[in-house]
Amino acid sequence: VGQIMEAVMSGKYDTNKLAILMSQTGGCCRASNYVSFIRRALDKAGLSHIPVISFNTNGMEKNEGFNLSLSMFIEGLRAAVCGDLLMRCLYQTRPYEVEPGSANALHKKWEQAFFDFTNGKPGHLSYKKICQGIVKDFDALPIHEDLKKPRVGIVGEILVKYMPLANNNLVDLLEKEGAEAVVPDLLDFFIEGFYGKDYKHKYLGESWKSSVIARFGTGLLGWVRQPAVKALKKSKRFVPPMPMKHIAEMAKPFLSIGNQYGEGWFLTGEMAELISEGVPNIVCVQPFACLPNHVVGKGVIKALRGAYPQSNIVAIDYDPGASEVNQLNRLSLMLSTAKKNLEKQ
Repeated sequence: VGQIMEAVMSGKYDTNKLAILMSQTGGCCRASNYVSFIRRALDKAGLSHIPVISFNTNGMEKNEGFNLSLSMFIEGLRAAVCGDLLMRCLYQTRPYEVEPGSANALHKKWEQAFFDFTNGKPGHLSYKKICQGIVKDFDALPIHEDLKKPRVGIVGEILVKYMPLANNNLVDLLEKEGAEAVVPDLLDFFIEGFYGKDYKHKYLGESWKSSVIARFGTGLLGWVRQPAVKALKKSKRFVPPMPMKHIAEMAKPFLSIGNQYGEGWFLTGEMAELISEGVPNIVCVQPFACLPNHVVGKGVIKALRGAYPQSNIVAIDYDPGASEVNQLNRLSLMLSTAKKNLEKQ
């Protein structure tokens, strides 16, 4: 809310032509309240004429003059897929690059290519060609092939997991300390949301429409992601994301698929997925107030360690009241263990 108000009050925008689009997840999540907080802040600043539009897929709030069309939804999904693809390729090559800055330069190149595609600039590449080009270029990037570093997965509450400002630049810190960061795809979070609706129909009394939505939603997201998956399958360095059905199966030994508050069973499934794919070191991040993630994150770590003895998992709270020194100490201890295990291997 503070960041949005800072931008609004900066004088860079004509407030009579400004609208704010804010995601609203619903359920047991703080993000459900952000829309009302932003409106309250605008009212207090005398800017109540600025509309705050709720971006949601569960009908929480309807906004006059704004309709989430299928074409707009697909464009948003394509952006998520390309972002995930860039993140996957960048994080896996940057710690090993021969020429410092070369991986970031490739990232900027293909980020701009996607912007040109979205804006329909003359000569822009197609979505399929962009996915192929990203993987091809990062496959050819010169890296130190024989260099081995501890691979550290990052899971947890969605905001802290992906936003550097919220996790004190965790990826940069891990790379600085001699590790490779592995962050699961953002799109999987949305696929999980659709996937869980089928369970709600079968076991929690929701109508058959939930099952139809689950099949349509997961099918649509899978279709949009297909060009990236095909490109990754042909890669010599990168692997495609694990299907959601497999992630769900890996989570079932630890908790029910009916556990869908916050990141729910998906957070546990991601940790099991990472460990099975050669990433035994994991940082489980969450803000202090996110109770669901304390249950499905911290709460399953002991059980995961029992099932996967090679796992090296640390849970860290990121909150304005949390000690940064404590965060760094916990990360250092985890990385020390990770490096020792890598030396043994």
